[in-house]
Amino acid sequence: MTEVDQPLKKIKLLNPTYPNKATGIINGQSSGLLNWNDIAYPQMYDFYQTLLANFWKAQEINMQDDIKQWDNLSETEKDIFLRINTQLASLDSLQTPTMTHVMDYVTDSSFKAIFAVIAQQEAVHNESYSYILSSLVPLREQNERFTQAKEDPIVRKRNQLILDSYESFRDNPTPQKLFELAINSINLEGIYFYAGFAFFYHLARQQKMLKTSTMISYIQRDEMQHAYFVSQFVRILLTENPDLNTDENIEFAYKTIDQAVQLEKEWADYILKDIEGIDLDEFHGYVEYLANKRFRQIGLDNYYSERDNPMEWIHVFSDEMMNETKSDFFEQKSRTYTKVSSSNGFDEL
Repeated sequence: MTEVDQPLKKIKLLNPTYPNKATGIINGQSSGLLNWNDIAYPQMYDFYQTLLANFWKAQEINMQDDIKQWDNLSETEKDIFLRINTQLASLDSLQTPTMTHVMDYVTDSSFKAIFAVIAQQEAVHNESYSYILSSLVPLREQNERFTQAKEDPIVRKRNQLILDSYESFRDNPTPQKLFELAINSINLEGIYFYAGFAFFYHLARQQKMLKTSTMISYIQRDEMQHAYFVSQFVRILLTENPDLNTDENIEFAYKTIDQAVQLEKEWADYILKDIEGIDLDEFHGYVEYLANKRFRQIGLDNYYSERDNPMEWIHVFSDEMMNETKSDFFEQKSRTYTKVSSSNGFDEL
């Protein structure tokens, strides 16, 4: 059995004889005490502050305008709205416990702290989808829609890629399984949400359900930060553990992210086919554009033909725009938000 296949040990809460600054993100030594002024990767403090600056709660957004508009949506729009909402909630339901589980095996306390914030934000996202639903439909229909999300074969097929990887790490927490989990976390955070987001933004550009779309913009801003952090985690994991930095694992990253891209395209073709105004060929290109960004973030070359974002109308809701301000894009109410730039290490978002 190679070192990358050796089980990781759960980290003790306190190791008084070890240094406070971790000697590795896994299989290292660390006392368990976190002094943000004495960490192995100082840029992680900047990232931690960026996440905290993004704090929000679902209840900050008054849903009254959307409640009034709900009955004016077509039956098709209502159906797709509810199906996408619960499908997105099903993904976030997986992420909170997974991030907390990873913390048990990560040596570096600064990374533990960031995983804890990400887990909390995923719980907020999950609550926000429930908050939207409770504003629009009765509990009976909410429950029916969550059951639908569990039983829908395409949703199950998409989620299985992530679920298999996450469960595999839970059953056998090795460095190799942790690497594979991280790649699939990038898939979840950085690929899988965007067809759903596109639908809500499509409604927003028609001045429909603007409060929901505002909340979605906050979720997207969090998710792109999470995907970026996990990509940096992958790069550090491979650097510190050369036995993981293999041609086979590079191929795994390309193959697995491409698999997520194809599943996201399949989901979009399925769920958005009846939505006039969303060009599915453009959306396919958009997903490839996003995936190329994820590849670059983990230090790999583009996998798909290099291109600009082919969905011009979605630019106002894009990752790049969301780096600038914490804004309500639909009502032009801007709040101060930590700008992400090359100076604090986040130039590839």
